[in-house]
Amino acid sequence: MMDGKTVIVTGANSGIGKATAAGVAKLRGRVVMACRDLSRAEEAAREIRQETGADSTQLVVRQLDLASLASVRAFCRDIIKEEPRLDVLVNNAGVYQCPYTRTEDGFEMQFGVNHLGHFLLTHLLLDLLKRSAPSRIVVVSSKLYKHGHINFEDLNSEHGYNKAFAYSRSKLANLLFTCELAHRLEGSRVTVNALTPGIVRTNLGRHVHVPVLAKPVFNLLSWGLFKSPEEGAGTPVHLACSPDVDGVQGKCFADCRPQVLLDKATDREVATKLWDISEVMVGITT
Repeated sequence: MMDGKTVIVTGANSGIGKATAAGVAKLRGRVVMACRDLSRAEEAAREIRQETGADSTQLVVRQLDLASLASVRAFCRDIIKEEPRLDVLVNNAGVYQCPYTRTEDGFEMQFGVNHLGHFLLTHLLLDLLKRSAPSRIVVVSSKLYKHGHINFEDLNSEHGYNKAFAYSRSKLANLLFTCELAHRLEGSRVTVNALTPGIVRTNLGRHVHVPVLAKPVFNLLSWGLFKSPEEGAGTPVHLACSPDVDGVQGKCFADCRPQVLLDKATDREVATKLWDISEVMVGITT
């Protein structure tokens, strides 16, 4: 049970994020649904309340646009002002294989939202997490990280853009972030672990083109082969709530079990360099 504990879930208005929020609410945790679209988030909150019996104090909606560093900073200022504690931060929100666009601050969208937005969010909430320890950070990555590569000469894809590669790179960045943060959190009683949810039926793939004639077959196959959002949320809820992972640090899970990652996802030299560059990109001064 999560009585008395506060959990932030980014991208909680649909898919895995919504199912994760519902899973935490069922365990009596208090959930802050951090979402870009407030109207969709309020609708999702109403549905979760109906499903779980949670009241308005147990499920709170707050605006967060991870494509805007100003929005991330405003969100964190409000959370620090309003919340006496933060027990779990679930970095779930993401964009998938979108056409080339830039964030408000000029970053390639997938790298900017999936990595940099969450990087700044975690940094700004870290003191509150430490004051609330033992506490947890959960990072949603993807098995597609295997196809990613960190090109420090072109993190913004200015010399060429492949939407599938850009997504894989952002998911590799999530794992390198987890690796470096785990080392920096040693002795703090704050843990960070990542997960790969598998193929889940969500709207994340809205930018992926499926030919009209193939859509009926694709939809049928997705229902038969893809996980439901509730099944996809099993591992994030496990990492957020289960006593089985108390003290577990710097691992990546799939189906609630730790996985062995490719070496490139745990390369300390690359992870440290990416961390340092990310600090500069989001304007962190130490």
